[in-house]
Amino acid sequence: MNTVSKYVAPAVAILLFVMITAFFFKPLVFEGKRVKQGDIEHHEGMAKEIVDFRTKYNREPLWQNNMFGGMPAYQTSVLYPSNLLNPFQKAISAVTRIPFPVTAVLMCMIGFYCLMLVLKVDPWLAIGGAIAFGLTSYMITLVPAGHNSKMYAISYMAPVLMGVFLAYRGRVWMGGALTALALALEINSNHLQITYYLLMMLVFIGLGENVRLYVAKKYKDMLKSNGILAVAVVLAILPNMSNLLLTSEYGKYTTRGPSELTIDKDQHNKTEGLSIDYATQWCYSIAETYTLMIPDVMGGASQAIGDYDPDALKKVDPQYQDVIGGNFAAYFGDVSFTSGPYYVGAIIFFLAILAFFIVEDKIKWWLAGISGLAIMLSWGDHFLGLTEFFFNYVPGYNKFRAVSMILVIVNLTFPILAMLAVRDIMNNPGLMKKKINQLYIAFGLTAGICLIFWMMPGAVLETVKVAEQNQIISAVTGQGGNMDNAYAYVAQLEIAREAIVSSDARRSFGLILLAAGMIWAFIRWNLPKGVLIGTVVFLVSADMIFVGQRYIDKDNYEKTKKHEVPYKASAADNMILQDKSDPSFRVLNIAVNTWQDASTAYFHKSIGGYHGAKLKRIQELYEQVLEKQIGVVQASLQGAMNTSNPDSVIQATLATQGAINMFNIKYIIYNPQGGVITNQSANGPGWFVDKVTIVPSADAEIVAVGKINTRTEAVVDARYQEQLNGFVAKTDTNATVKLLSHEPDKIAYETNSSFEGVIIFPEIYYPLGWNASIDGKPAEYFCADYTLRGMRVPAGKHTITWEFHPDSYYSGEKVALIGSFLIFIFVIGGIAMDVIIRRKQSQQPAA
Repeated sequence: MNTVSKYVAPAVAILLFVMITAFFFKPLVFEGKRVKQGDIEHHEGMAKEIVDFRTKYNREPLWQNNMFGGMPAYQTSVLYPSNLLNPFQKAISAVTRIPFPVTAVLMCMIGFYCLMLVLKVDPWLAIGGAIAFGLTSYMITLVPAGHNSKMYAISYMAPVLMGVFLAYRGRVWMGGALTALALALEINSNHLQITYYLLMMLVFIGLGENVRLYVAKKYKDMLKSNGILAVAVVLAILPNMSNLLLTSEYGKYTTRGPSELTIDKDQHNKTEGLSIDYATQWCYSIAETYTLMIPDVMGGASQAIGDYDPDALKKVDPQYQDVIGGNFAAYFGDVSFTSGPYYVGAIIFFLAILAFFIVEDKIKWWLAGISGLAIMLSWGDHFLGLTEFFFNYVPGYNKFRAVSMILVIVNLTFPILAMLAVRDIMNNPGLMKKKINQLYIAFGLTAGICLIFWMMPGAVLETVKVAEQNQIISAVTGQGGNMDNAYAYVAQLEIAREAIVSSDARRSFGLILLAAGMIWAFIRWNLPKGVLIGTVVFLVSADMIFVGQRYIDKDNYEKTKKHEVPYKASAADNMILQDKSDPSFRVLNIAVNTWQDASTAYFHKSIGGYHGAKLKRIQELYEQVLEKQIGVVQASLQGAMNTSNPDSVIQATLATQGAINMFNIKYIIYNPQGGVITNQSANGPGWFVDKVTIVPSADAEIVAVGKINTRTEAVVDARYQEQLNGFVAKTDTNATVKLLSHEPDKIAYETNSSFEGVIIFPEIYYPLGWNASIDGKPAEYFCADYTLRGMRVPAGKHTITWEFHPDSYYSGEKVALIGSFLIFIFVIGGIAMDVIIRRKQSQQPAA
């Protein structure tokens, strides 16, 4: 590498990356706007209670009460001050003064660029690969979605691989240091699904490198590299120990953990983690895999055709254009909704296929292996045998949903393979003359497919599926049209969607033709390397930039406002906020999708919420009992409007809905404009029960909850029989349970009863971390009514307190602090060792 390439190229590359990302997100960088991010708004709703508490008391509550009746805050908002790597990400934004999400995209480019330098790719050529990785369509779709932690996790993938390759290819100390630091930051980004896929990649790459070293009989190098990398992995885990410990123990009790129920209608398809049906709701069909090369081969995004691709309507009969353009989505794939495909680039795809034929480095087969596995796993229930095998036998795989996300592996491996292919062409054009047939094969396998989709999309794709045809027929005939009218709409919709596919396939064909033509000319006519590099970088960059702009436009930005709040209180919210009598009461909002709503949690303690890892028992209670009772209330509400005294009708209905009442749901919002029901049957902040029924199983318990009057009776699983031995329930009409204070992690009650009794608290039962006491002495508690906390309380007047103090958090923080210092020592020591070794090597006389 000459001096210009060694120093000037990286500087130019970084400057170019900054310019591209800045102009790609121009409204964000230059106009002072912000990106509208749906999940970030949801997060602000989810975390509001925690953030307010943290600000007021300057400590971590670790528990939140504003969603799903209460849950650990581990995956919502918890600070880990002992992890000294936390300020690193903030420092990047502070130093560069570049706002998010530009930072994450820029980090992707820089990280991939450095990885290419380690793999001996020309520093000028590496620019193209870095832009391709940073601007993959999936990365761009994450921006308006608000999947920020996922973007950060992706941005650290290339640096981790860089460290691993360095360790296996001669610079073991530098590689170990970089692996430890990058992997620690990767884990710290807190998107374990992306980290899991990265670890799958590392298994394949590690195997490949060990095979290479073993075949070369470099046993000492192999052992040393493996040892240093093993230490690096352990050190990367230590600073993140608090989060990992809490996530591990919490996961067992969430929808990712095992269920005790056997009455679930989907039980036949359950694993110890998520159900396969749920996890594969977002999976690719086999045909949809071609979006890696042709972004709109399945129509594109789930937007109206007229908004997504107006040109597609030009071939549609004018009398149908408005209906087709405004009422039908461009996307016609199998998932219910998509913001865009996993497009890696037409040229990148072609070059990656070419790499399988011409690249000398055997790592190509391991990269190809993990790529192929990722593609097949992304098919989900379209390749059910493999999916079931991984769900049942590969540790951890069944904890994650949206199996198509595994294609982030291909987003990284294909640009690597593509750059390796061009590297070898540049370094040995003479060999390529002998392998010219491989160029033709790669061209035929890629451009040939594009040609088919270009010329005859309707012959290979079902652009209007049977279910959608039936919906069109039903809608048209229901409005007085005949079958001929209905089929005319279907035909015109097919024309529009086929136009989208054909146009994009033609575009990809042209790009592949240009790239293949330039390589052919370089080989045949001995063109300068700079011409090949310049052409590849330009075409790849133009391809990714123009496609990426499809998935974020001016509508995704908004003006930044001072003192802005994500949700504005409705009239109904303001009415409820006036009630200061009971800080523990909950709100049921049926004016929204209760189980997918974060707005209510922003203002109140909601029985619903928005979270991907809610407690399994509350989810199961919702599916088996609560959903039905909410439906009864909704039906009663509709029917009551036609009666002379609607409130009495509704209150009579609520009095029989024990599961709703046991969560102390005092208010039900049915209309944001002031439509609020005050539930007079809410059980209150705690209550003595007249009867306790022991049942033999979880199945029996959840069934009983839907039938009993939870105000007077409790149902308890037989596993807690010992705590209730000898207890005889007696009714004391004067018994009281008074709420003294209610904070997320601390609750206090005053109770008074003439007899020993059992109190049910409308707080979610979670077996880890909650410590209960009666008059300052530790007290046992148990799970009652499938989801709540129950306690046996002696006669008399007592003070009962609950405090959430999970040992895993505090012990994890101690380990994290030590681990943070150890990783800094290891990184500094590794860099120092690398400098010393390289200096010694430079001083040795040439052989």
